[in-house]
Amino acid sequence: MLSYTTETLGFSNLQRPEVRADPYPFYAQLRSQDPVHWDEELGFWMLTRYADIVSVYNDSRFSRAQGLKRGYERLPEFEQHIAKPVYHSFSKTMFYADPPYHTHLRGLVNNAFTPNAVEQMRPHIQRLVEELLDAVQTKGEFDAIHDLAHPLPILVIAQMLGLPPEERVRFKQWSDDLFAILGSVPHAPEAMERAAQSLAELTSYLTDLSQARRLEPRGDLLSALVGSVDHGEQLTQEELVANVTILLSAGHETTSNLIGNGLLALLQNSDQMQKLRERPRLAASAVEEMMRYDNPVQIAYRSAAGDVEIGGKCIQKGQLVNSILGAGNRDPERYSEPDRFDITRSEGRHLGFGLGIHFCIGAPLVRLEARIAFNTILHRFPELGLASENLDWQEHPIFRGVKSLPVQF
Repeated sequence: MLSYTTETLGFSNLQRPEVRADPYPFYAQLRSQDPVHWDEELGFWMLTRYADIVSVYNDSRFSRAQGLKRGYERLPEFEQHIAKPVYHSFSKTMFYADPPYHTHLRGLVNNAFTPNAVEQMRPHIQRLVEELLDAVQTKGEFDAIHDLAHPLPILVIAQMLGLPPEERVRFKQWSDDLFAILGSVPHAPEAMERAAQSLAELTSYLTDLSQARRLEPRGDLLSALVGSVDHGEQLTQEELVANVTILLSAGHETTSNLIGNGLLALLQNSDQMQKLRERPRLAASAVEEMMRYDNPVQIAYRSAAGDVEIGGKCIQKGQLVNSILGAGNRDPERYSEPDRFDITRSEGRHLGFGLGIHFCIGAPLVRLEARIAFNTILHRFPELGLASENLDWQEHPIFRGVKSLPVQF
């Protein structure tokens, strides 16, 4: 196990292959030695205690919009030029807005993601899961990421928005390119260029599709948003495209990684997998434990709008704060035996979906997709096992997930 001094507990450690594979020992040492840590190399704060992260989420002095702006301003000038359209688009989304702008944008799509509205999607989601698993049923093995975790959420959100499901490969590529540059760490210029190109292509695509919905409205979310533009509800075409883009991208990334990480946790904890197989009603608590145990989104960042003291440290106005959600979700001050995976755990809210006004708008949909996916997999494949222990984890520090998860049955 690696050991760090306070000076070497920086964010850059998250790029190490061994830390990508299992960041939790690093998080534990950081939380124990310096829970409110200033990263001198990258110039931002890192929080690892559950209580401190909650305080930031609930404090209006920490801004999502300013966090995005500060992250952009930290780029070299030539990278700013490349990334400008992407950051401008992100700034028009509820994802990176503060009240009252955030309240306005979120209100326009909120009704589509209520638990009751999402529950109506259950038959469609169940059918999609069955069809995806039908395609691998006779093979004796499959890649849970490529064959299920990636296509399922894209197909579901495309159905809600009214986008053609046959375009899912393009949707995923556009999404991957945009999300590759999220965060407050430096990015390669090539990644910036790919993101800008993908945004331009997706913007053109959605602009054309929204014009088609103006001529022939349907009962989908895109048609409803087009109606908001056309009927004076103060949603611009630019905001429509930006928020459809973020819904398409965020919905796919979180759900894909949840299915992959959750299935891996079950496979590595056979007693819990058997428990869920025997008691399918535990799917709800199992998904919450998966979100706590190995959260698909590990980091959220804000900018301080004023001087704030946390844990005896003074966070100055304008400084960036990275909340390490994966560390907070394993905080022994908050959870008993936090490194133990227990699908019957009931110790209150985890940080996986965020808190407060930025609580994940798609959480009901993510939960439903995951519950259906896990129960269906365990029902159809009673002797499921890992086909390989050699797993390749994503490089991006914000998102946690394996690139491939080969399983056999």
